[in-house]
Amino acid sequence: MTEARLREDICRLGVSMYERGLTHGSTGNISARCDGGWLLTPTGSSFGRLDPERLSKMDWKGALVSGDAPSKEAFLHLAMYEARERNAAVVHLHSTHSVAVSLLEDLNPADVLPPLTAYYVMRVGSLPLVPYFAPGDMALAQAVRGFAGRHHAVLLANHGPVVGGSSLSAAADAVEEVEATAKLYLMLRHAKVRCLTDAQVAELRRTYPA
Repeated sequence: MTEARLREDICRLGVSMYERGLTHGSTGNISARCDGGWLLTPTGSSFGRLDPERLSKMDWKGALVSGDAPSKEAFLHLAMYEARERNAAVVHLHSTHSVAVSLLEDLNPADVLPPLTAYYVMRVGSLPLVPYFAPGDMALAQAVRGFAGRHHAVLLANHGPVVGGSSLSAAADAVEEVEATAKLYLMLRHAKVRCLTDAQVAELRRTYPA
């Protein structure tokens, strides 16, 4: 895929997510590997108004090569790429239901959401909770890096999900699966729920490794 096409795909994804309420204001960021570095949505940008020509192009030291100033959360994306080489794209959202789950006290920090559906297990696998750090705190990058080698999706406490994928569409599908499952979890939290069994989860993970 050419860099020009990738830039257009990032912007189309941003508009789609914005129009469906998965992001608001200037929250969230999208990145993807390209020749000579990686592309990232700029600081202060709305997913609904992204310009392909103004996306930030970064090198692998985290320096700006061209375009507008990068998101202040660029270090989160760099940590995901460095820890997991097969990540070709990363999407970070402040999506409502995922953030709501990240605020709850009675979570299993090793795996925040239960295996409610096969597609959650297939696309996400497990979702660890990264402890809270203030926005822009570089210690957050180190915390994310500690999980990212074993998990392609993490949930930042009081913040939102960060999800990598083997392609831009795979990362988008996975982060949307996190949000949909978070919504289901909140809807069903006080009901008796029939989750997938350990055997069913194990079979899915063997067949569809995340």
